[in-house]
Amino acid sequence: MATRKPSTKSSSPRKAKSGPPFTDSHAEPSPEELWKQIAEAAYYKAKARHFAPGGEVQDWIEAEAEVMHRLGRSP
Repeated sequence: MATRKPSTKSSSPRKAKSGPPFTDSHAEPSPEELWKQIAEAAYYKAKARHFAPGGEVQDWIEAEAEVMHRLGRSP
């Protein structure tokens, strides 16, 4: 009967797969990202009022204030 040879695998932990570089979750968004966040918030405000015409500017102003508040900045 043949004897089994002990495994030669290392017991050291495996290397972690490299992912995206570390990003600071508190970093300031770029102007483009800021605009996207405001536009998205304004869209949902318009949707909530069933896209009735005439409220677009108010939607944008309120969305901008909300996004800036969330970022801890004043509009």
